[in-house]
Amino acid sequence: MSGLQGKVALVTGAARGQGRAHCVRMAQAGADIIAVDVLEDNDQVAYGLATQQDMDETQRLVSETGRRFVGRRADVRSQDDLDAAVAAGIEALGPIDAVCANAGISGRKCASWELEERAFENILQVNLLGAWRTVKAAVPAMIEAKRGGSIVFINSTLGFKGIKGLSAYTASKHGMIGLARCLAAELAPYDIRVNSVAPTGVGTPLIWNEETYRHFRPDVEAPGLQDAMESFLSMHQLAVPWVDPIDVANAVAFLASDEARCITGIALPVDAGNLNR
Repeated sequence: MSGLQGKVALVTGAARGQGRAHCVRMAQAGADIIAVDVLEDNDQVAYGLATQQDMDETQRLVSETGRRFVGRRADVRSQDDLDAAVAAGIEALGPIDAVCANAGISGRKCASWELEERAFENILQVNLLGAWRTVKAAVPAMIEAKRGGSIVFINSTLGFKGIKGLSAYTASKHGMIGLARCLAAELAPYDIRVNSVAPTGVGTPLIWNEETYRHFRPDVEAPGLQDAMESFLSMHQLAVPWVDPIDVANAVAFLASDEARCITGIALPVDAGNLNR
């Protein structure tokens, strides 16, 4: 894939996991990278978030591809943070050609009516409004540059269906589908394509955590990964418990590239058959 050669890509939630995979894969395809991450924990999230050391490792891996890298500490809940990150990235690397709105969190798994308002709102602020703010920060400069481009939202199979215990996360992902479809219509006149990638569970700390294991195995006092493995496997038609970050990153790099120049407004599942069960 060479359709990103000489382009500049913005990735949120970039310091580890899926975000790191997107950065490295697009760099391998020829893109310079503007990487954004909050780099601090969120008190509404049951697992630790990325650190500066994680961001440094992402930078190292991108640099090994020979591409340039600008890393910024920024919270997608803050428009000022994102505006500053975009401005710094453009100043250092030039106009943005591709955006990957990847930053996302999960939260407490419980019945919808038991979830505190602050916890519900926090997930919407990061997942849905964070994606909207990312677009708001990047799109004006993309339009001004008159180079066209691509925006890819990292969604989920839960953008298409609901399961018990994850109402806020599911609502945020359903909202992202609608946002992406509207943006595809609005940005088509500027030759900016907008698509989503919808993975099943991805092998990252978002699913590798005690909260998830307890959700799958409430019958076990202190469940671990192996206790939850049967439940992970049962979600898919293919014999895998989850997809890997690179599986999602390959789809992102394709949709961001010129090879997908006539694809817009879609949500591409990378789900091991999850939606076909």
